[in-house]
Amino acid sequence: MAKLKALFLNTSLKQTSGEPSNTDALYNEVKHIYEHEDVVSETVRIADYNIPVGISDDLGNGDEWPLILEKIKEADIVIIGTPIWLGEKSSLATVTMERLYGGSGLTNEKGQSIYYNKVGGVVVTGNEDGAKNAATSLIFGLSHIGFTIPPNVDAYWVGEAGPGPSFMEADGKENEFTQNHVQMLAYNTIHIAKMLKDNPIPAEGNVME
Repeated sequence: MAKLKALFLNTSLKQTSGEPSNTDALYNEVKHIYEHEDVVSETVRIADYNIPVGISDDLGNGDEWPLILEKIKEADIVIIGTPIWLGEKSSLATVTMERLYGGSGLTNEKGQSIYYNKVGGVVVTGNEDGAKNAATSLIFGLSHIGFTIPPNVDAYWVGEAGPGPSFMEADGKENEFTQNHVQMLAYNTIHIAKMLKDNPIPAEGNVME
């Protein structure tokens, strides 16, 4: 069997991949498990691409979302990562969900949405409340457009309320609760992705008109 492929979409608002990202740092804890379980993992920093606002799989005029969409099509597992701002997911996380929705009318060879038989999950970082709010929004969005959501695939780290150290500065990877959720996210996404490889969701009742 071909190796499973995981794609991490980092919606950090930091403008270049050269800037350290707390969201990346938390995902890397998941990535270590993927590597150990022979899952190929790739990270895309959304801020590195020209992605206009809109509900479409391709808006033209230099839109680079189609490059990312091709990676999503090839992936078995898609994890969206977001920081928390004002208790919410980032603006780039919203754009990512909107553009994913814009491609939900595209179909696979069975006539299902292209997101069928793919597994979704979320990682969230911040130093204020809002992790569950951000995860709820993203997980519902992924499920609504066709992704399969295993149990406990919202790994997050949130520091003390208000300004303060973030995940890397506070050495958040030592947090037992966060590590437990990292493990559940990693192993549950792998398990369900393997199940869907062996037994895809049938077309009956799931074909788009």
